[in-house]
Amino acid sequence: MTNPKLTGYLNGVFAPYDGVKSVNELKDDLLSDLQERFNELKAAGHDEETAFKMTIEGVGDIEQTILEVANLSRSLERQVLTNFSASNLPESDFAGVIAHKGQFKASALRGSDFSGADLTGSSFKGSDVREANFDNANLTDCNLSALDLANASFHQSILVRTNFSKCGLNGVKFSGVKLTDVKLTLTDLRETIFENCIFNGVNFEYSDLRGQCFDESTFIGVQFGKAALSEVSFKGATLKNVSFHPGFTLSKKYYRAIKTVCFDGAMMDKLTFAALKGMEADLSKVTVI
Repeated sequence: MTNPKLTGYLNGVFAPYDGVKSVNELKDDLLSDLQERFNELKAAGHDEETAFKMTIEGVGDIEQTILEVANLSRSLERQVLTNFSASNLPESDFAGVIAHKGQFKASALRGSDFSGADLTGSSFKGSDVREANFDNANLTDCNLSALDLANASFHQSILVRTNFSKCGLNGVKFSGVKLTDVKLTLTDLRETIFENCIFNGVNFEYSDLRGQCFDESTFIGVQFGKAALSEVSFKGATLKNVSFHPGFTLSKKYYRAIKTVCFDGAMMDKLTFAALKGMEADLSKVTVI
């Protein structure tokens, strides 16, 4: 028979975590262990009050243990198993979820909220994600290729090895973002907004960047070869180890486009400068670093 004082003691300690499954299991196990210890002390000749005090004193810092178990349990409960491929889920609330390697392929997700979500390794290939909110979301290793992202928001998102190739990015806004090893190839970026961004190892090959503004941005190890670059602006930008070379081409169209690019006030390393100079870009107001 369970001692009611032990039950009452544990009920009080565990009260703040009522309903957390793993904590409830810990409570049941602990009650069994404490009752066994209490019975041993009684059998050794201690009166009930002394046995109770000695049992409780032997527990240690139980509240810290419970807190750690509760935090872990709640974290695991938030990690949903996500396979929403071919689903109709417009304007859904996925804010703050943890969905590693989630499957959102060929789904209707227009206007959905993924803000603050950890979507590492997830795939949205072929989905309608127009007007979705990815602010502060972790999109490391995510596949967002070949889908419609028009007017979606990526404010301070984590973009590492994220694939946006062949996407519809009209009206999409990237702000306060560091894009690392991101693929933006074969994509129309004329109506995409980039504000306060750092581009590290990004690939823009074969994309349409005509008229795009990259003023004051930083580019490190970026590939622009074969992209449409007419009237692009890099005013005040920093460029290091950036490639604009199109490879073998029989047409002078690409080189004519390079001559229309504005590099006024830009800073660039010697290799980038030399390559652009060889393509007869206007570098008269560039600082070599």
